[in-house]
Amino acid sequence: MTRISRGKHVSITYQILDEEGNLLEHNDFPVSYVHGLPNDLFEQIEAALEGRQAGDTVEVVLSPEEAFGYPDPNLRFTDVLENVPPEVRYVGAEVQMQNERGEVRVFRVAEIRDGKLTIDGNHPFAGKTLVYRVRVEQVRDATEAELKDGAGRPLH
Repeated sequence: MTRISRGKHVSITYQILDEEGNLLEHNDFPVSYVHGLPNDLFEQIEAALEGRQAGDTVEVVLSPEEAFGYPDPNLRFTDVLENVPPEVRYVGAEVQMQNERGEVRVFRVAEIRDGKLTIDGNHPFAGKTLVYRVRVEQVRDATEAELKDGAGRPLH
């Protein structure tokens, strides 16, 4: 069987749990990336996958510092509900906002209470220790096009 090394096209499925074992996210549909090239995987996950083969499972624990950091209170805003467009007046709605430097960030409606709406620009997993369970589904040589592109979908 082919083992994961630089330049291999790797397909994985994964689960993300909090440190109490609660399932936060899972993906049973394989996500692919080219190992050793720039991609959106946390480096600790990519390192744990090195040398593995199809059928192997790894578990990687990431502290908040290694994953999504700690919540930044400056990324939470509360406003009167009437000042917010009706289409985003529900918990979980996402809004893209741009700062004065042109940087775009996704904010999520975190709370609606007493006629006020709070949006949060922190990643939903900020402040959490995360357990990634990653299963290798397929390993093969990357094509020339894949070697050029390299990046895969992030593991949230």
